[in-house]
Amino acid sequence: MENLSKSSFSSELMKSSKNLGRRKETMKERLRKAYNENRLGLPQSDPSVPLFVNVNEGGDDLRDHVISEDAGKSLAKDHSSRAKLPDTKEQGKAINVINQNDFLGSALKRDSNGEFIMAIKKKKKSKPKKRRAKIIQEPTLEDDSFDSSDSQYDTDEEIEKSSETEVNEMVTKSSKGQSFKEWATEQMGMKLQGNQNESIVDEPNIKFMKSQKETKWVNKKVLIQDGIDITGSINEDKPNVMSSESKAVKKAFYVPVKRNKKTQEARMKLPICGEEQAIMEAISNNPVVIICGETGSGKTTQVPQFLYEAGYGNKDSDNPGIIGITQPRRVAAVSMSKRVAQELSLSEQEVSYQIRYDATTSPKTIIKFMTDGVLLRELANDFLLSKYSSIIIDEAHERSLNTDILIGVVSRVLKLRAELSEEEKSKIKPLKIIIMSATLRVSDFTQNKNLFVMAPPVINVNARQFPVSIHFNKRTPDIDHISETFKKVCKIHTRLPHGGILVFLTGQNEISILCRKLRRKFPYIKQNQDTYMSRQLLEEKEIINEAVEKVRECLTAKQADIETEDLDIGDKEVEEAESFDTDSEDSEDIKDFDNDEMIVDQHAGPLYVLPLYSLLSTHAQLRVFEPPPEGTRLCVVATNVAETSLTIPGVKYVVDCGKVKERQYDVTTGVQSYVVGWTSKASADQRAGRAGRTGPGHCYRLYSSAVFNDQFQQFTVPEIHRMPIEGVVLQMKSMNIDTVLNFPFPTPPDHDKLRKAENLLQYLGALNENGRITELGRTMATFPIAPRFSKMLIIGQQHGCLPYIIAIVSALTVGDPFIKDFHLDNNRNSDEEEENEDDRSNELSGIHKENILQKERRKLIRKNFYDVQKKHSGLDPTSDILKLLSVVGAYEYEGGTDKFCESNFVRPKAMQEIHKLRGQITNIVQMNCPGVDVCVDPKMKPPSTIQIKALKQIITAGFIDQVAIRKGVIEKSSKTFSSTRNVEYCTMWTEDDVFIHPTSILYHNKPPNFVVYQELHKTSKVWMKGVTVVESSWLSKLGKTLCTFSKPVELTTSKSKKKKESEKIAYVSPSFGPKNWELSPMKIVAQKVNGRWTYGSI
Repeated sequence: MENLSKSSFSSELMKSSKNLGRRKETMKERLRKAYNENRLGLPQSDPSVPLFVNVNEGGDDLRDHVISEDAGKSLAKDHSSRAKLPDTKEQGKAINVINQNDFLGSALKRDSNGEFIMAIKKKKKSKPKKRRAKIIQEPTLEDDSFDSSDSQYDTDEEIEKSSETEVNEMVTKSSKGQSFKEWATEQMGMKLQGNQNESIVDEPNIKFMKSQKETKWVNKKVLIQDGIDITGSINEDKPNVMSSESKAVKKAFYVPVKRNKKTQEARMKLPICGEEQAIMEAISNNPVVIICGETGSGKTTQVPQFLYEAGYGNKDSDNPGIIGITQPRRVAAVSMSKRVAQELSLSEQEVSYQIRYDATTSPKTIIKFMTDGVLLRELANDFLLSKYSSIIIDEAHERSLNTDILIGVVSRVLKLRAELSEEEKSKIKPLKIIIMSATLRVSDFTQNKNLFVMAPPVINVNARQFPVSIHFNKRTPDIDHISETFKKVCKIHTRLPHGGILVFLTGQNEISILCRKLRRKFPYIKQNQDTYMSRQLLEEKEIINEAVEKVRECLTAKQADIETEDLDIGDKEVEEAESFDTDSEDSEDIKDFDNDEMIVDQHAGPLYVLPLYSLLSTHAQLRVFEPPPEGTRLCVVATNVAETSLTIPGVKYVVDCGKVKERQYDVTTGVQSYVVGWTSKASADQRAGRAGRTGPGHCYRLYSSAVFNDQFQQFTVPEIHRMPIEGVVLQMKSMNIDTVLNFPFPTPPDHDKLRKAENLLQYLGALNENGRITELGRTMATFPIAPRFSKMLIIGQQHGCLPYIIAIVSALTVGDPFIKDFHLDNNRNSDEEEENEDDRSNELSGIHKENILQKERRKLIRKNFYDVQKKHSGLDPTSDILKLLSVVGAYEYEGGTDKFCESNFVRPKAMQEIHKLRGQITNIVQMNCPGVDVCVDPKMKPPSTIQIKALKQIITAGFIDQVAIRKGVIEKSSKTFSSTRNVEYCTMWTEDDVFIHPTSILYHNKPPNFVVYQELHKTSKVWMKGVTVVESSWLSKLGKTLCTFSKPVELTTSKSKKKKESEKIAYVSPSFGPKNWELSPMKIVAQKVNGRWTYGSI
């Protein structure tokens, strides 16, 4: 220890290894070493280095020092160079060495008289390079986190890396420093002091995504170049700041926006505004950007404003095209456009929307909100989207069919626009794509190399979310969730503090029922109950009529689209319950529920109940954003349109039934329907989050936690996997996307399904043998319905059959409206044969009279049911589909009354949906076929005999791939049958035998040889439903793509001999389908052309 205490410290051990084998240290290096030793409290290793100069020796402060004339001459004579003063920063705080008298002259040599010797910097030969501005950092008081120890402006030649406490130079050499262009890009979007504008430099090669939250310091910039000091914004137009050589640096473009104080304060509270710098840098540097932020973060309204302020949409900027925003629903497109226009203080022509039936677009449009279907139809006419500079695809997490196709298409448009912009920079600009999602499930976009070769950057925005308490039911209602919802809303309104209530149901019918009940229980206007009831019923009727009239009116926008809620097609197999007043938990409530519902609650305040679904008019939809009347509580009853697309203010309580109506497709039967089922966990969380937008809230889930954990999927299945793929393929073919197998789907469907879809389209004549779309296919693609139904509409104009075909297509889309016979008598299976009379008499023996009376009553009901079936079969006894036409025509003729539905055993809801869909399809036909005169005639006459034959042929053309042949015909059996009961048929694609369903009008008739069917239904057997008898000669004419023909065989008769020598008659034998069923021979005529016989097309 004694020797250790006597030992001295030598800084020679701290010398850098770079001096080994090199020249001696420079004065500058010695000065820095001495200064560091002094700061650390160590003895100076080289005492000859003058670290301090006395005041009387150095004169006054440099700021006031004036060099004498003699000294000036001496400096000019000796050509002394100027030395640089070191930058002194410690833990982010800068110390200006020049301003400290103690350090005066520390870096300058002196002559024998003590005068400064100013060294002249020698010029070095270097390659020509762009001139750069030198930067002096003057941190403000906020600059407490800046660390310049790893500054990228330091040069390797003059400054070596040292410890974290080593001082960096304040004024950096520009010979090897960072270029001004790179520096400007790094500073892009930085919030400057004073009235400085944001500088946005378009530099796609730099991927800088620093969050605004991480950049809490503010710097003032002082640019020094050519002796000119310039302070202020880096994008101000000052002379000589940027030389002519700096052509790579683009002038930033900024559009000033004047917002009122209230709007600005509200914007600043949105989480998305804190990420503006990161978002705009990512958009500038990447062609595709993904933004993840929960509903309420402000992404839908603020991201378009970010782009607008950065110059997108401005004709004088580098991105003059329109800013396009797509929404899955019309209500979101309309409401968001009005909100953004109000915040930007722009007119509705500048911030416009375009939806079905309505549009406010004009030549002045800068920002355009639209449904995704509108943009898809624009793509069919303008694949480059030349009108747009950027496309924002909102609500991508919903994974709707249109959204998935749109993302796949624009990924190709993106590449094409980039390539063309390199060739014609002045005419075509690159396209920017922003995909916005309310969930973090974006792997389908980022990890799909077929979609985007380079994974796009993902920016996560934290939502402004207050805590939400989740309350599960102890039991899950078995059937009736409407009654449970009604009870829950009543308890919230009568027991809990004030706050808006948002209720989630599945469709328009459920919403109307619940709204009616709540208005009766808590009337908004206190008056005579009878008068109030009549007013409410009138209001409900007006809403329904308004929706019907909306779909009946002629289309004005060419880009028409149909949404899920528009069709609102229910489950065609699940019957409508006569009463929804059933609850599984409380038998006492079941008994008194109806009475409680009708009694007005005078103690609780009035409830302001508003429905929300897509069929409502725009005015009715926007009412949910208005504050409720004073003294009332707001209650919005909505479909999943309010799940993510909209943020309704003031909501504190959410009642979630847990159900959703989704479109399902049965691959086996080929039929699509709307089925009510459990939603996903992600959607349930989105619904719960609606209660935490303005403060702490509560979510009441009308199902148990066990059901949520066991039966709910994590995410919603993409619609492309729940839809018939042939419609998707046809739409893409209409966009000239021929190789569908290579199309970049976010979640690609199975390749076998794609091939089958292309085969079906070829059978329907929409595609040729090379897989390219035909003129018929292009026309079919204009109808947003199944391709087979589209073909039926197109060819249905012959013989005046179009009104009948529209009614048939509507009925086929909704489903069979008849009540099933097994609902009339649960003791009988519809697939079994008629009961034996002996068995019936044995069954009745020993039964009390009351039981006999009930059984006789059931028999009478069943007799009436079959009488009605027989009555509607009178139009044509060989087609189940024409039976639907008969009941639709009779329903319209009778005025659509409930009495007709009851007496004809049809479901009222199904008939209302058929009526509604007829109006929609009629409008679409009027739009796509202007020369066709068609309307919804309530007094439609029955078709004539010729029209019935034409209708059956049209039906055959639509179901040409669903033909069945009697097995005896194939086996050439001579066995005969009196009815189709247990008669086997063979289909084109399956090996199993199929049978005509007992509910068919053909079940008791003689079995035909050929039929077409609408669907296959499998129970104990495979049954054909929706059967129509066809003739074999129709198949060879209507299904030529499925036929192969033999060589022509000439027929020589006395008649043919008398014919001219220029014509010959021959016959061919067609074979139909993959199993080569033999059809009736076809006659063809050959003509002599240039000495050779030529047969015409078959």
